Formats: sequence, C-alpha cells, structure tokens
Amino acid sequence: MARKITLDFLKTEAASGAALGLAAMAALFIANSPWSGDYFYWLKSVHALQLGPISLELTVSEWIKEGLMAIFFLVVGMEIKYEILRGELSDPRRLATPVLAALGGMAGPAAVYLALSHFMGAPSGGWPIPLATDIAFALAVFGFVGKGLPSSLRIFLLTLAIVDDLGAIALIALLFSDGANFVPLAGVAALLVVGALVAARVRITAPFWVIGFAAVWYLTVLSGLSTSLTAVAFAMIVPLQARKENRQSPIKEAIHDLHPYNAFLVLPLFAFAKAGVSFAGMSASAFISPLVVAIALGLFLGKQAGVFAMAVLASRLGIGARPTGATWMQVYGVSVLCGVGFTMSLFIGVLAFPGAVDSPIQIEVKLGVLGGSLLSVIWAAIILSRARRATPADTDGVERDQIAV
Repeated sequence: MARKITLDFLKTEAASGAALGLAAMAALFIANSPWSGDYFYWLKSVHALQLGPISLELTVSEWIKEGLMAIFFLVVGMEIKYEILRGELSDPRRLATPVLAALGGMAGPAAVYLALSHFMGAPSGGWPIPLATDIAFALAVFGFVGKGLPSSLRIFLLTLAIVDDLGAIALIALLFSDGANFVPLAGVAALLVVGALVAARVRITAPFWVIGFAAVWYLTVLSGLSTSLTAVAFAMIVPLQARKENRQSPIKEAIHDLHPYNAFLVLPLFAFAKAGVSFAGMSASAFISPLVVAIALGLFLGKQAGVFAMAVLASRLGIGARPTGATWMQVYGVSVLCGVGFTMSLFIGVLAFPGAVDSPIQIEVKLGVLGGSLLSVIWAAIILSRARRATPADTDGVERDQIAV
C-alpha cells in the first residue's frame, strides 16, 4: 500500500509539472504583452471575504500566497506525516541518505549565496531562497529524461524533496514569523489541541475537517503568522489509522482527494501569479545583478554540490547507501535536478523581500529562481540522458553499499 501511495504521488506531481510550466510561460507572455498592465493590476487588486461578522481584505496576490498555498502546505504536511510513519521515511536506513543529502542540499546553496553576497553585494537576507527543491517540476523533468533509469532514483528524489520541504517550512517558521498577534495565535493553538484530542477518539467527518481548517487558517491570517506553518501543523492532527467500518485512512483519503486540486489548480495559479516578469525597459545588467546571480548559482551550483557530496559521504561512512541499481553519475544527475526550486523558492522570496509583485527586487528574485532552475533542468537532462544506459561501475560489496531507497 505504501508503494501505491508513493507511485500515485509521483504520477500526479510529475504530471503537474507540465501545468506549472505552461502557467509560468503564460505569465511571462502576458507580463510582456499589451495586457501587462491589466495583469499586474489584477494581482494588486483588493478583494474582500465577508461572512457575517467575519471580514478579510487581501490582494489577489495575497489570496494566492496565504490562501491557496495553505492547501499546498496542507498536502505537503500530510505527505510528510505519512512518509515518516508508514512510508519511505519510516525505515532509518532508507532515511539516512536522502536526509543527509537534503541537509547538504540546504547548506550548499546557503554557502554559495552568502559567499556571493559577500563578494558581490547581494542582500544577505535572501540566502534561504535557493534552498528549496520543487517536487512537481523536478519529478516532471525526471519523468521526461528518466526512462530506463532505476526506479530507486525516483524514490530517492521524492524522499529528498519531502525532507527538503520540511527544512524549508522550518526556516519559514524561524525567519519569517515575527510580530505575530498572540491572541488569534492562541486560538489557533487551542483549535489544534482540541482537534487532535477529538480526532483521536471520535470520527470526524469531512465537512468538520474543512470547517476546522478554515477556522485555523482565518485565525492564522489575523495573527500575522505564515499560513504555511499552521497548515502543516493541521496536517499533523489528521488521523492516519484506518477506520474500522471501511478500512480507509483519513489522511490517505485527504491526500488522494486534494492532490489533483493542488497539482492542477493551486500550484499553476501560484506560478501564474509569481512568474510574470516584465522585461520592458530592463537593461542587460539586470540579468547579472548580485541578487540574480547569487540565487541562480545557489540553486545550480550549491544544490548539486551539497546533495551529491552528502550522498557520497553517507555511502562512504556506511550510514547510508547509493540508490539500488544506480550509478554515481545517475545520482549526480538527480542531485543537479534538485536545483529546480521554482514554487517554494518564489514563495520564500516573497517572504524574504515583501513588496509588490512587480517591484524591482521581486523581479530580481524571479530572474534568479527562473535562471537557476533552467540551468539545473538543462544540465540534469544532459547528465541523466547520457547515464540512462549505464550500470553500476563497482559491484563489489553491493549489499553493503546499497539499500532500497
């Protein structure tokens, strides 16, 4: 069953990569068309939600970032919980290599960014931007160029990306949640505690889960905390144990039901809202500004170096192993692919440098993320295509050096 959940996740997320790509290209086209003004006006237009005494006014960009993206983080949170308790992350030996690789994949980009920040003058506050891997885009590219490669590489990439997302969420909690209003935040905590206690003893039907999530989301917005954090926290209280009457797990049902909306509505809308960059009047120097270069090289160089180095180190120390049936060149290709940081990187960029979607610094963030991700896709495609027919070079001690990740 765990394998089926993983394969369903891979299939849905990989397919959503095409939708993400089309949405990003559409945003770039419109941002550089006669409709550019309408596009940016729409993103900055304010819309209100009024339900009796409850009123909330946000721009379209904020509704997408704080509203729809909360669904994305809810699904990510449930995936993390499932993988830790029942899936690929439940076995410590299977967990070691991708976890260490994910940690290296966060340290490497941070080191590259901060070094370039020191020498080129990029704002130091942007170092978390290149730390994240985009699951949907990475799996989509792997699906195109990974035919004939060991299936263990897909699981390795998925596991690494989940741990990577967990690290990004932790960074959001530590760095971008200052100045919270503690009265509604106390309400969030109370709802989560009560929800966890009730869910452990009583079957909660879907409508009540929806109402509970909506209440937690609303109080989170009022508190000033990032909705991504409480969305993940809410995911932790969704029961994993199957119901006696129908043997269905609530968390697996929720993942299955929300994945299509998340993959083909939430993420493409976020890409459409955040990928639009107008090149009108932009000089060539804008493409090589310190911030653009630091983000792009953090994703392209830092990611591959950190992921691959830690994967090799884990294998050499005997605490982890190379994915079963894969060569180190294939592992290196997947490491390069981890430099695709579209969705989460853009999201962190908005938090790191708050401002209008068409502000100069946000344009530089987008150029850096798009540039680094594109370089990673091209180089990973070349490496994985050449390594497709390769076989493990060293077969001595395969049982010692490999595990089924």
